[in-house]
Amino acid sequence: MTITLYGIPNCDTVKKARTWLDAQGIAYEFHDYKKAGVTAAKLKAWCKVLGWESVLNRAGTTFKKLPDDAKSDLNQAKAMALMAEQPSMIKRPIVEHDGGLLIGFKQPEWEAAFGK
Repeated sequence: MTITLYGIPNCDTVKKARTWLDAQGIAYEFHDYKKAGVTAAKLKAWCKVLGWESVLNRAGTTFKKLPDDAKSDLNQAKAMALMAEQPSMIKRPIVEHDGGLLIGFKQPEWEAAFGK
């Protein structure tokens, strides 16, 4: 099974996800999207499957520090532009695996996805 975990290394949720994968002996590739970025095509694909509202991290400080005009009247195009410009606005982790996508870390969902 091919697994790619997208996130940033100092995020607590990403740390929990990586710890869980390691404890299960599940191999994965880590993609630091703060350093390596995310392509527009990848963002578009995630938004198509998960919905841009789920992919955009409104709870993070990066989003909260935006000027009000940047946060108002959000739509997919505006949200994707914000996330492409500042990848820390992407919810994390996002995991691509042979069976689909996971967003965030909810252990029961991960156990179901990875047969653990």
